Amino acid sequence: MDELELLKKDWETSSKNYPEFDKEELYTLIYKRSSSIVKWIFIISLLEFAFWTLISFSFKGSKDLEKMESYDVNYILYPLMFIGYAVLIYFFYVFYKNYKSITATENTKMLMERILKTRKTVKHYVIFNLVFMCISIVVGVYIEMTNNPDVQNTLARIQSEGDGNTTVFYLIVIGLSIFAMVVITAILLGFYYLIYGLLLKRLKSNYKDLKELETDS
Repeated sequence: MDELELLKKDWETSSKNYPEFDKEELYTLIYKRSSSIVKWIFIISLLEFAFWTLISFSFKGSKDLEKMESYDVNYILYPLMFIGYAVLIYFFYVFYKNYKSITATENTKMLMERILKTRKTVKHYVIFNLVFMCISIVVGVYIEMTNNPDVQNTLARIQSEGDGNTTVFYLIVIGLSIFAMVVITAILLGFYYLIYGLLLKRLKSNYKDLKELETDS
């Protein structure tokens, strides 16, 4: 049990001789802990961005990347990358802004509003990453289907055998793509729950504590 929880129990069971002092001290601890949580959300998002950037650089010079570049589809890849980086930079800015706004908060109501705003921003950040990942898979499959010679030859052979086989081929591709999306989404959700989910739970707990302070004031 951390210092805040101990102080909460003490405040709830203390005598009525010093209610204002205890309540103010409790608010200060909630404020400090909320500020620390939002700061860590910002730091972790930057570390996550750095991790995926390092992963992308590790594929430089690989056969898969060279094959993708040989397709001459930069008109698809560059806009997709630009959108992805632009939105991530926007979220970093909002996370930092949320942190600075919480550190400048001086009253309970405003702190509660900014906690809710931070939780909402994190949820939007997670949703964007998951949606962007699914879009990237769809784009990757489309590029392979329309540019990979091996896939084109296989598809031409299947088409020569009848329309039914072509339908089965496309259904298999769609099924595997959906399976990949589900698996990667599950992995990312697990990661986000362990990292951001636990931090959001703490923010939610802080919000409830602040609401109790407002009710009792």
